[in-house]
Amino acid sequence: MNIALVADQPETASCPALFLAAPASGQGKTTVSAALARMLKRQGKVVRVFKTGPDYLDPQILHQASGEPVEQLDMWMAGEAYCQTKLFEAARDADLILIEGAMGLFDGEPSSADLAARFGVPIALVMDVKGMAQTAAAVATGLVNFRDDVQFAGLIANNCGSERHRQLIEDALPENLPLLAHLARSEDVALPERHLGLVQASEVTDELEIRLNNGADWLEQAGLADLLARVPSVDFHMAEMSDVPELLKGQRIAIAKDEAFSFIYDANLRLLEEMGAELSFFSPIHSNVLPEADALWLPGGYPELHAEKMAQNQPMIEQIQTFHQSGKAILAECGGFLYCLETLTDLDEQQYPMLGILTGHGAMRGKRGCQGMQTAPLPEGEIRAHAHHRSRSADTDEPIAHGRRQRHPAPGEAIYRSKHLTASYLHLFFPSNPEAVAKLFKPE
Repeated sequence: MNIALVADQPETASCPALFLAAPASGQGKTTVSAALARMLKRQGKVVRVFKTGPDYLDPQILHQASGEPVEQLDMWMAGEAYCQTKLFEAARDADLILIEGAMGLFDGEPSSADLAARFGVPIALVMDVKGMAQTAAAVATGLVNFRDDVQFAGLIANNCGSERHRQLIEDALPENLPLLAHLARSEDVALPERHLGLVQASEVTDELEIRLNNGADWLEQAGLADLLARVPSVDFHMAEMSDVPELLKGQRIAIAKDEAFSFIYDANLRLLEEMGAELSFFSPIHSNVLPEADALWLPGGYPELHAEKMAQNQPMIEQIQTFHQSGKAILAECGGFLYCLETLTDLDEQQYPMLGILTGHGAMRGKRGCQGMQTAPLPEGEIRAHAHHRSRSADTDEPIAHGRRQRHPAPGEAIYRSKHLTASYLHLFFPSNPEAVAKLFKPE
C-alpha cells in the first residue's frame, strides 16, 4: 500500500484488491471470502472486507473472520462518492481489500460487475462446480466475455470432487481465465444458515471460529497461501464529500440491540454520532429499564425468534408505550415495526402480544418474502432503503406513504406514522440523506 498526492489531483492510495463474485447465489462466496480473510489474518496481514449491497448477516461473519470493520458498498443506496471514500480509506492502511459480491455477477442495478468495473477491481469468480466439468469452464467463459469493462483474476472452483475433476475444468478454461484454486468439498467450513440467510455471528461465535480456521486450512491446502503475492494493486482515489452538519447535537438516542434487534449499519451509527447524537443501547429482551433518551430506534432483526421473551418483559413494554405516548420520536424498521404492532405470530404459529403502539398484527410466512431496493418518500425527505422480510402485517391503519421501488412501478412497503413514531418494513441507509434522518430523530 502506498499514498501519492499530485498537484490538482485527488489523493490516491494503492492497495492489492480482489472482488469475489459468482454466477448465482449459493456458490460459496461468503465461505470463501471469510476463509480468505482468516487465512491472511493468520499471516499477520490487515484485510479490509467489503460486502456488496444491503446485507447485515454476511458482514458479521466477515468481521469476525478479518478482525476489521466491514462496510456495505452499494452505489445506488449509498452513492458512488461514499463507496469511493470507503475504499480509499481502507486502502490507506490495508494489505489487501476483499469485496464480496451479491447474487449473480451481473444481477441488479447496479450489479457487482458495475461496482468492480467502476473501481477497477479484478474479479475472482467463485463457482460451485459440483455435477459439471467442462460445462463449468463454458459458463465461466461466458461470464468473462459478457462485458469488456470488467477484468478477471481467475476462477475458484468450489466443491471440486477430485484431481481429475480439476484437470477437466482447467484444460477447458481460456488462457485469460486461470484456475486460481480448486476447493474440495468440506462440511467443516460450511456457515450456519436460517430463514433470512446466515445465522448471526454473535449467536455462534465459538462454532464460527472453528469453521473460519478450518476454512483457512482448506484454502492453504488448495495452494492459496501465497494469494496476496498474486493480487494486483488498485489505485483508489479520495472523493469529495460534504461535511456532516451537527443537526443532532445533544440529542440522546436509545437503540435496541440484542439477539432480536441487530440489523444495524455501522454507517448509520457513525452518521448519528457525527451529527452530534449521544447513543445508548438496550435490550427489549433482557433490559428492565429504557435508557434516558429523546428518541428511540428499533432496528430490524429476528424478533420472531424471541417473541415470547419480549412479550414477558412487561416493564420494557410499558416504558416504550409511555415513551410513545409522550410524543417522542421513534423509528421502527422491519423487526422493530413488528415489535410495535399488537401481536406477532412466530414460525410455529404461536401468537404473542407486542407493544401495541401501532394498530395491526404481524405473522411469519415461511419461505415466501419480499426484498429489494426502495426509496422511502417521507415528509422529512427521501431516504434510500431496502426491504428483506418473510413476514406480513394485517389490520393496520392507512399508511402515510409507500416505498418507491427501484425498478418496478408497483407500490413498495407501506410506511406508517403515529404521533412521532415512523414505522415500516424498510431498512433505511442514513447517509443517503442526513438532513431527513435528523428530522426523524429530532422532529420540529
